[in-house]
Amino acid sequence: MIYQRHRLSNGIRLIHRLSSSPVAHCGLLINAGSRDEDREEQGLAHFIEHVIFKGTQKRRAFHILSHMENVGGEINAYTSKEETCIYGSFMSSYYERWFDIVADIAFRSTFPEKELKKEKDVVEEEINSYKDNPAEQIVDDFDEVIFGDHPLARNILGTPKHLKGFNRDMINQFIDRNYVTGEMVICSVGKIDFKKLIALAEKYFGAVPQSGRQTPRHAHNGYTVSIQTVNRKNHQAHCITGNKAYSLSHSRKTALLLLNNILGGPGLTSRLNMTVREKYGFCYHIESMYQPYSDSGMLGIYFGTAPEWVEKTLFLINKELKQLRNVRLGAVQLKRAKKQFCGQVNIAHESHLNEMLFIGKRVLHLDQTETLEEINQRIEKVTSSDLLEAANEVLAPSMMSILTFQPA
Repeated sequence: MIYQRHRLSNGIRLIHRLSSSPVAHCGLLINAGSRDEDREEQGLAHFIEHVIFKGTQKRRAFHILSHMENVGGEINAYTSKEETCIYGSFMSSYYERWFDIVADIAFRSTFPEKELKKEKDVVEEEINSYKDNPAEQIVDDFDEVIFGDHPLARNILGTPKHLKGFNRDMINQFIDRNYVTGEMVICSVGKIDFKKLIALAEKYFGAVPQSGRQTPRHAHNGYTVSIQTVNRKNHQAHCITGNKAYSLSHSRKTALLLLNNILGGPGLTSRLNMTVREKYGFCYHIESMYQPYSDSGMLGIYFGTAPEWVEKTLFLINKELKQLRNVRLGAVQLKRAKKQFCGQVNIAHESHLNEMLFIGKRVLHLDQTETLEEINQRIEKVTSSDLLEAANEVLAPSMMSILTFQPA
């Protein structure tokens, strides 16, 4: 697995892995997300992700959407706290077609007023859909508990009130401020010679003027433990408990990733699943999640259960956390945990789309590449002492906040 890199003269980085598959995956990642919004811009990064598809200087919305679909390809986008990504999957012979459309929508969108109005309604329905799903909403609301007044706390979708105030000037100001070449990565996994890929990148992106981030991001430098209960009209109680966690570049990030997998990862044999669901039957779904950001992070444990079982479930969770803080994993347990985690990572990389996004994000945020073999080696280096240190730092009982949605 060899990754090839190139940097255009304007600062845009290119990362590629040659694949034998006839299907290619390519993305443009921009280091700009909801944390880069001003307070009155809440939800703007996500709104822009929607409206860049609504018309350019030479294409209408239908022509943008059909450009890749007419040849059996797909084009999509997403917005996170720290990035915006436009990506696609297509037959490898259509690389130039992908570069043409993505350069057009990223740099020459016109944001017609009629389309802005229509898309505000679409996004408002997306917000309403999210409000109807307490299991999703509680995770986003927990960011407010962890990050307080910091931009990382804000909901990516924004609010209907903020949405109504968006206009073309605000959109263009956000793009001018954040869609800068020094914070862009083109990532690719596909059957194309790297020299040809560079030529396409130069043709469609090389003329974009060089630019860099104008104002640095503000790191999150405060955390206050909070216990909150919100009454909602749900059948279940929904609860999340957690703490501020390590950043993407932290030396114990890998240990925490492994620890999170042991505690409540996707495997049915995770400690929380075996105890809370399999042994006691207190919930249908329980999981732990670790989200690292460029300069901070969040670890949370989510479950949904009957209102009368919330305290019992929290008691069982705290028992498992105490075990991780106080009892060193034995050699056999550690080996099994690493083997399971490495297997999950390898399976995820079987999807070339996942791999393309993974390598793009790693270059975007850390300016590094990492092969699957190197990831496996990094996991293998984690010791039981590393796990104990991570558990005692991040899972300390005095530092755990709790947010509960209680049925009204």
